[in-house]
Amino acid sequence: MKFIVSQESFKEELGFIQGVVEKRSAIPVLSSVLIKSIGKDKIKLVATDYDTSLITTISAEVLEEGSTCLPGKKLFDIIRLLDPGNVTFTKKGDELVQIESGRSSFRLIDYSEDSFPEVPAVPELTSTIDCSSLALFIQMTSFAITQEQIRYTLSGAKFESKAGKVRMVTTDGHRLALIEKDIPTSNDVNFDILIPKKALSELSKLAKEEGICRFGEDQNLLYFQIGERSLIVRKLAGQFPNYEMVIPKADLTVAEFDANEMKSAIRRVSLMADERNKTVKLTLDKNSIEIESETQGEGAGYETISADYDGQRISIGFNAQYLQDFLNVVSVPSSASVEKETEGDKAKARVNSTKIKFEFKDSYSQVLMRPLGERDYNYMYIIMPIRL
Repeated sequence: MKFIVSQESFKEELGFIQGVVEKRSAIPVLSSVLIKSIGKDKIKLVATDYDTSLITTISAEVLEEGSTCLPGKKLFDIIRLLDPGNVTFTKKGDELVQIESGRSSFRLIDYSEDSFPEVPAVPELTSTIDCSSLALFIQMTSFAITQEQIRYTLSGAKFESKAGKVRMVTTDGHRLALIEKDIPTSNDVNFDILIPKKALSELSKLAKEEGICRFGEDQNLLYFQIGERSLIVRKLAGQFPNYEMVIPKADLTVAEFDANEMKSAIRRVSLMADERNKTVKLTLDKNSIEIESETQGEGAGYETISADYDGQRISIGFNAQYLQDFLNVVSVPSSASVEKETEGDKAKARVNSTKIKFEFKDSYSQVLMRPLGERDYNYMYIIMPIRL
C-alpha cells in the first residue's frame, strides 16, 4: 500500500479518532487505526473499542491499493507535529510502514488487518436532526449522567421524539436535565433510544460541523452519520426510569434570580462547604436569597443575592456542584452584552443576563429550575435537596 495525503486533513480526522482509540489496551489492535484505500482517490480510517466505532473517509492520492493497521496515538502524535503539506505512507513488507514528509521520516509497526475487529457497515439512516440542535442537546444534559458504573441504564441519555418534538433526558438519580425542541423528523418517524455517555462525547465533537446528523438503529447497535464520518455504538441494555414522575406539576412556590449572580456567589461560598457532601444552604426571604456553607473546624461562608420572592422564609440544602453544573450551561459572563454561542459558533445555548425560575414545594421535595426568556427550546433541571 502507498498513498499521499494532506497533513492538515489527516491530522483533523485522526483527532476525531483519538476519542475511540483505546490508550492502554491489553489487546494492541484496539489501540490502532485501520487505514484502507477506497479506489484511487480516498482512504478510510476505522477505530473501535468493540462498544464504539468511528469510520471516516478523506481524500488521498492512492498509488498502491491496500490496507495497514497502525498505532493510533503514536500516529496522531507524529502527524500533528509535521509541517503542513503532503505526507507519504509506504508499506514495507508485512510489518513496517514508512511515513515521509519533507525531511522527516518515521517507521511504524504494521498490525495485521486480519486481527482488527470487524466493524459493521452503516445501513440506510432515515431519522435526522441538525447538528447545532444535537450539540445543544448534549451540552445542556450530559453533565447530569451518572458516574456510577453499576447504574448501567443511567450511564447515557434518553433520546426520543414524538409528534414533532425531540427530547433528551439524563439523570443520576439525584438530579435530572431535560431539553425539548420542535424538530420535525424525517417521515415523522418516532424514535426512543439510549445513547451511552462515551458516544455522546464523540457526537458532541462531530456535531461541531455544520450540517445534518442522520441516525438509526438495529437490534444491538446505534448508527450516527455526519458528513463523511460515521459513529457506531453498542446499545445500552435496560429500561430508562419513568422520569416524568419526578417532574413537579403544580402548587409550587416561585422565586426568580439572576443566573450569573447565583453562580458567582455559590462558587465563592462553596469554598467553605464540607468536602464530603459539598452542601450549601439557600435561605429564601423577601426579595433575597442567602447562601451559606460551613465546615466544622475550619469556618463558614455567607453571601446574599437579590431575588424576586415574596413568600415565607425557608431554607433548602443542595449539593453545590449540582447547582454549579446547571448554572454553567445557562449563564454567561456578566460583561457580555450580546447573545453568545457555544464553541464552533453553533448551538445557541446561552443568553446574557439569564433569569432563573426556581420552583419548590418545601425543603424536602425536588426543586425545578429553568431559564426564563425567549428561546427555541424548553429546558428544565430538577434537583433533589439535601436534608439540613
